[in-house]
Amino acid sequence: MSVTPPTPDETEVPQQVLPPGFLRDPVHLLAFGFGSGAARRAPGTWGSLVAIPLYFLFFWLPPALYWTLVGLAFVVGIWLCGRTARDLKVHDHGGIVWDEFVGMWIVLGFHPDTLQGVLIAFLLFRLFDILKPWPISWFDEQMPGGIGIMFDDVLAGLMALGSLALVDYWLLPGMI
Repeated sequence: MSVTPPTPDETEVPQQVLPPGFLRDPVHLLAFGFGSGAARRAPGTWGSLVAIPLYFLFFWLPPALYWTLVGLAFVVGIWLCGRTARDLKVHDHGGIVWDEFVGMWIVLGFHPDTLQGVLIAFLLFRLFDILKPWPISWFDEQMPGGIGIMFDDVLAGLMALGSLALVDYWLLPGMI
C-alpha cells in the first residue's frame, strides 16, 4: 500500500527557498528589505514594519526633498525588484519587499504626528496591499517586471494616503 502525499490547497502558497548566499548580493539584500522579506510568514508585513524605522531617518526632510527621495526609491526599486525577480525566476516573489518600503513611505508622507497615526498608516497600507482593490489588482496582473512589482504597492500607498487623510479629517481630527 503506497501513501501519496497530500496535495497543497490552491490557496496555500508554497515556501520558496532562496539559493544559498542569495542575500549576500547587495541588490538582493535591498530588494528583500535588508532580509525582512526572508521571513517565513507574512514577508510583506515584515517588510512594511521595517520601512517604519527607515522612514524616521528621513521624515524630517523638507517635503520636496522627501518626495524626491521616495520617487528615487521607486525608480531604483524598479531595477532592484526586476533584477531580483529575474535571478529567482519568479515574477513577484513574496520576499521582494522593496515595493512595500516605497508604499509605506508614500502613506507615511502624510507625516502622522503620533504613534497611533503611524499604526493607522501601516494598517491602511497593508489592507490595500493585501486586498488589492481595483485598480490595484488590474495593474498587478497587467504590468510586467520590476515596474509591475513596484506599481501596485505605489497605488496601495496612494490609496492608503488618501484614506489616512480622510480618517484624519473626519474620524480622528488632530489625533493622527
